[in-house]
Amino acid sequence: MSLFSSFWQPKKIRGGVHPEPRKAATSDRPIDVAFPMPAMLYLSLQQHVGQPAEPVVKVGERVLKGQLLAIGQGAISASVHAPTSGLIDDIMDYPSAHPSALPSPTLLLEPDGEDRWIDGLAEIDPFSLTPQEVCDRVGAAGVVGMGGAAFPSAVKLNLGRRTRIQTLLINGGECEPYLSCDDRLMRERAADIVDGINIMLHGLECNKAIVGIEDNKPQAYAAMCDAARPHGGKIEVAQVPSLYPMGWDKQLIRYLTDKEVPAGGRAADVGVLMHNVGTAYAVQQAIRFGKPLISRIVTVSGDAVRAPRNVEAPIGTPLADLLGFCGYQSEAVARYVMGGPMMGDALPHPNVPLVKGACGILALTETELAASDAKACIRCSRCVSSCPVGLLPLEMMTRIRAGQLEAAIGYGLKDCISCGSCSYVCPSQIPLVHYFKYASGELVSRQQAQHKAEQTKRLAEEKQARIDRYKQEQAALAAQRKAKSQQQKRGEAA
Repeated sequence: MSLFSSFWQPKKIRGGVHPEPRKAATSDRPIDVAFPMPAMLYLSLQQHVGQPAEPVVKVGERVLKGQLLAIGQGAISASVHAPTSGLIDDIMDYPSAHPSALPSPTLLLEPDGEDRWIDGLAEIDPFSLTPQEVCDRVGAAGVVGMGGAAFPSAVKLNLGRRTRIQTLLINGGECEPYLSCDDRLMRERAADIVDGINIMLHGLECNKAIVGIEDNKPQAYAAMCDAARPHGGKIEVAQVPSLYPMGWDKQLIRYLTDKEVPAGGRAADVGVLMHNVGTAYAVQQAIRFGKPLISRIVTVSGDAVRAPRNVEAPIGTPLADLLGFCGYQSEAVARYVMGGPMMGDALPHPNVPLVKGACGILALTETELAASDAKACIRCSRCVSSCPVGLLPLEMMTRIRAGQLEAAIGYGLKDCISCGSCSYVCPSQIPLVHYFKYASGELVSRQQAQHKAEQTKRLAEEKQARIDRYKQEQAALAAQRKAKSQQQKRGEAA
């Protein structure tokens, strides 16, 4: 029986689709923690939302496991730590986990095989710390959202404290096909996750948490219920329908709390803060044991992988190494994807590093992609019915194709979460979400261009003002010299 039986009452869910799960190949296998250390780790300084981290080590320096390598900069950023001991081989631009593998500043760490930790690690009582100290230590450990968003967790915790949230929501939905890393984490390390939730509640000065788990994960649900039971009603565990995109924060908040996050608003606006189960585990490891975020559990799957599984691997591991460990057939791969197939990023090649927010590495074949040419829209309205945000995808697409981006905004373009549900159900195979991603990128480019033009105009105006001021000052000096000269002449004449 659920610890929160009211969730069993039928509730209306907006939109959503039921893609084929494709999780069985990995969800029934224990997490593989025996992943061999790569010959080189590539630690991107920009593997989180916000500003890139700033290196605090130099090329040729020897470092220990857990040592700070780069410190977060600005209000939103995250620090980077050494996943093992070794030598800093270089600091250079290296292909990143981006759809176009754009180079980004990266630390190259050559492992020395000793895997030696920094000194001073010791287990502490997290509840002896003040709430602010908890938030500060989460930030110092470089913890980010482990569900894929990679937003610095300390920033969210501090926001929750300032806004005095009433409910901490823990996302254990994992609604994307193929992915099962959160499922296995909940099955195998439920007590640690619950401990992390309690630590976050302490840091937030909040007394209520709800864990939402899709009903297609009965073992994970049972494990989390058992782990949460000693905590009474403080941590409640609820099953939610296995519907994509149930893991979207606004959808989960609406279902579990009956609260609607306003368009353009944040979860904190309705007294809720949401974190992933993987984030709760990372927080527990950071606060109770002092371990920074240096590894993560990632699902490696796809029909081109002979032995799909969940692997706990060091951050910075080349994806090619992970795929090779799972026996993938490179000649059979039609597309590499980081994340899930619905919202993940397609990669041009696997020679990019594992980052903190990567929950899946997929090597998909042509059969899995099932690509076909787009046809004319038949006005079936399936895209409207499937949209979890309640938008009109066809109308937005029509405006985008006509170059009318402002009109598309009027139809809710900025509220689109690019979940891909509309594209998935479209019988005409129209790549609707591609249009929306293009339009969103074009709007950002236009805003940047406008900002640059405004900045150029401001700089030109400031320059002209300086020139005018200089001319006025020179004119005033000339007038003073002239007056002084005339005064001297009058004095000589007298």
